[in-house]
Amino acid sequence: MLVTKQPVFQRFWYPVIPMQQLADGPKPFVLLGQPIVLWLDASGKPAVVRDRCCHRTAKLSLGKVVEGNICCPYHGWEFDGSGACVHMPQSKDGAISSSYRVDAYRCTERYGYAWVCLGEPLADIPAIAEADDPTYRLIHEFYEPWKCAGLRVMENEMDLAHPTFVHTTTFGSEEHPTPDFIDVTETEYGLHAHSVLGVVNPELQQQNLKMSDSITYRTLDMDWFMPFTVSLRIAYPNGLVHMIVNTMTPIDDGTSQMVQFCVRNDTESETKSSDVVAFDRAVTLEDKLILESTDYDVPLTLNKEQHMFTDKPGIVIRKKIAALLKAHGEVEQTRETTGVSLQPLNTVADTRVKVY
Repeated sequence: MLVTKQPVFQRFWYPVIPMQQLADGPKPFVLLGQPIVLWLDASGKPAVVRDRCCHRTAKLSLGKVVEGNICCPYHGWEFDGSGACVHMPQSKDGAISSSYRVDAYRCTERYGYAWVCLGEPLADIPAIAEADDPTYRLIHEFYEPWKCAGLRVMENEMDLAHPTFVHTTTFGSEEHPTPDFIDVTETEYGLHAHSVLGVVNPELQQQNLKMSDSITYRTLDMDWFMPFTVSLRIAYPNGLVHMIVNTMTPIDDGTSQMVQFCVRNDTESETKSSDVVAFDRAVTLEDKLILESTDYDVPLTLNKEQHMFTDKPGIVIRKKIAALLKAHGEVEQTRETTGVSLQPLNTVADTRVKVY
């Protein structure tokens, strides 16, 4: 599936940029193949429009913010958050045609990021109750492009068969190649999965978790929010909760912006944020190496790839996205249907497993 060829994905909210990065002026971004520019308006709220001036198509992101409006670097035209031209230096009487405007999009702040929706929203921004709970703290972790499909990452986050083989230096346990159990429930927003997985507990993690055991268990409550946000609530035997929230914001068909933060029910004095981020960094880099070797054209049709029992969350995800496309009159677009050529991939062995 090629995300930029499926218009329905424009109707969801995505975190596009950390709010703090907008403090020093406008910033460009590409969302689902659409160049946009974000800035802070006069009230300090994020605004977003198409990154092309309606006059001579200069990039507005090369301009500056003037009294809360985005100012084109070419001729000084200024546009407000609704996309209307509100100042044109060349107009002697101040008159500005109502046709002088650029496309504007919905934009709001949540969890420290500016979220954007290019169309009429089909769902709200995912609700993460712990992020608004004063007994928890929010730690911003990673904001970076990954050369892979967001759907691959969503499946990976809920795939409890890969840690033994991928997370060999962090938490993967050879004695626990599969979870003790996994229960998957479809929800209105996506799906919920509950599971228990045995993991190793290396020195840095022993320090972070305040647990001296070299082996422990994770009780996981995993939520997938359609289309590309997942939250992993990891509870440990000592009562610590480490919750990871990850959105793979689609830049284009083969690239996603990884936006990840975590929420924990401890304090900075108990565990330094830098130590938390250091461990999660090691984990994500192990995932990144493998996921960037995968094909970004993830098939929704199940017979295109092989599956095993631990793939159940991913299978449900694919079925629900296929149903979403059908409900909005869309047909899955792939390289085969569009004639798009395959981007170079790293060579990997065929490790497909049949389900019996």
